[in-house]
Amino acid sequence: MKDENIIQETIAFVKKTLDGAEGGHDWFHIERVYKNSLLIAKEERVDMLIVSLGALLHDIADAKFYNGDESIGPKIASDFLHSKKVTPEVIHHVVKIIENISFKSSLETNKERFNSLELQVVQDADRLDAIGAIGIARTFNYGGFKNRALYNPDIPPNLNMTKEEYKKSNAPTINHFYEKLLLLKDKMNTSSGKKIAEQRHSFMLQFLSQFNAEWQGES
Repeated sequence: MKDENIIQETIAFVKKTLDGAEGGHDWFHIERVYKNSLLIAKEERVDMLIVSLGALLHDIADAKFYNGDESIGPKIASDFLHSKKVTPEVIHHVVKIIENISFKSSLETNKERFNSLELQVVQDADRLDAIGAIGIARTFNYGGFKNRALYNPDIPPNLNMTKEEYKKSNAPTINHFYEKLLLLKDKMNTSSGKKIAEQRHSFMLQFLSQFNAEWQGES
């Protein structure tokens, strides 16, 4: 099967699988990550099929919606790609991207981590969708989905969380900016990702400044 046919069938599979998903992790999130991946990949020497499939399948079963089980997404992706007769080498690489793309994976200090240019491209694209205006919208959408407080001055951000602490956190939504989102700019891998992240990072700082002023009754 030609690469373009595999990509189109993967798009159809992801749309169907994520129908009704939480608004920050639905098909439109996947589509944005896919488009950003293609944009970033223009300046990198990467396998475009692996980048495309990695982007399209990276959140096919996000562990946070499956009681923290991180094995489901890679298995669903692998089974689907096997059914489409994708080569074992490509499947292995795509699965590794899914297993290593998340922010929480970077909190594991004792793990020898997989890395590749393809992972770096998709990871940057995914992180870009977590920051800026859309990142803010997604953060509050998920916070509402989990019925979390907007903000509680008595619960400070935890800046030294382990992976397990991060997964179990029920902190107010504003804390997430300090515990993750504001850290992403300096974790970008590619030159394109870094450039785009600068502007989105600045927008989040403006938002937080306005939020804090309004909270304090100063604006």
